[in-house]
Amino acid sequence: MEDQDPPAPAAFSPATADDVAALAGVSRWTVARAFKKDASISQKSRRKVMAAAEKLGYVPDLLAASLASDRSNLVALVLDDFENPHKLVMLERLTRVLSREGMGVLLVNMLGADAAGALLSASQRRVDAAVVIGTRFDDRLLAAALEARRVKQLIVFARTSAVPNTLSIACDDAVAMRAIADHLLAAGRRRPMFVAGPDSRSATLERKAAFLGHWRARTGRTPGVIHVAGYDAGSALAGVAGTLAGREGEAAPDALVCENDIIALGAIDALRYRLGLGVPERIAVTGFDDIPLAGAPAYGLTTFRQPITDMAKHLARILGGTGRGSVLLPGRLVVRTSA
Repeated sequence: MEDQDPPAPAAFSPATADDVAALAGVSRWTVARAFKKDASISQKSRRKVMAAAEKLGYVPDLLAASLASDRSNLVALVLDDFENPHKLVMLERLTRVLSREGMGVLLVNMLGADAAGALLSASQRRVDAAVVIGTRFDDRLLAAALEARRVKQLIVFARTSAVPNTLSIACDDAVAMRAIADHLLAAGRRRPMFVAGPDSRSATLERKAAFLGHWRARTGRTPGVIHVAGYDAGSALAGVAGTLAGREGEAAPDALVCENDIIALGAIDALRYRLGLGVPERIAVTGFDDIPLAGAPAYGLTTFRQPITDMAKHLARILGGTGRGSVLLPGRLVVRTSA
C-alpha cells in the first residue's frame, strides 16, 4: 500500500457573534451589548450570551469594534527607564487598574529610539492616549509631539510638565521633600547633600529644587549636589564614592538625600564598601519611591512612598471621561534604619 500524504489540517474558523447569537437564542446586537461594560442588557440575557460564548470559544474582535467608534480602549505606555525597579511597580499597578476598567495596554520601549519616534509608534496603533513614563522626555519634545498631532492625548505619569494640553499625574514632590528635610532636621542632621540623576532638562529634577529650597528656608544654607551619570545603582556607587573620597569633618555631608531609591541603594553601597563609612552612624541616606528592595534588612532605606495605585486610578478616570485635569497626590514618608 502506497504511502499517502496526511490530510491537511482543517482551516481555523473562529466563532462569530452570529454563532453565539444562534446558540444563545438572542439577536446579534444582544451579543454585542453583552460585551460592553455599561450597555443596557438584562443579567439573564448576559448570562446566556456568556455561556454560549464560552462553549464556542468566542471572543469579540476589539479592533473591529473600535473602528466603529472614536475610541480604541487602547493606551500606550511609553517607557525608557528599565533599570529602575520602581518602573516595574508602576507597570503592574497601571496594567491592573486599566485592565479592570476594560482598557488594553501597548508597551512602547523607547530605549534605542528617539522620543519622537516612540510617540509616532504609539500614534500609529490608534491609541486613545500615550502615557509617558521616563527620564528622556523634556518639555520641548512633548510640545513638538503635540504640535505635530502625534498622539490624541498626552499624559505625563509620575512627574510634571508645564506644556499646554498635557496632563500630569504625579506625587506631590514639594510636600514629599519637605517631609524628608524636616525628618533629617529633627534627627539632628545639618549637612545634607542631594544626590540627583543626570543634569538634564527632565522635569524629574523638581525634587532637587524642592529639597534645596525648603532646607534653605529652614536653615539659611543651601546643600551641595551630586549629579550621578545615570538612574542606576552602579552610577550612583561610582558618583558618590568619587565625590566623597577624602572628605572629612565639616567637609563631609552627614546625610545623602537621593532622588530615587535605586540611587540611594548605590549610595549606601558606596558609603559602606568603598568608603568604609557607617550608615546611618556617619551618614544617613534617604530615597524616594519605596521599591521592594528598600525594605530589605541589608538596606532598611528611609524613603517616600508614591501613591501609585491612586495615580493609576486617576489615570483610568481621565481615560474613561470622568476625571479632569492634572493632579498632585500625597504620598507617605516611610522611616527605616538608614535615616
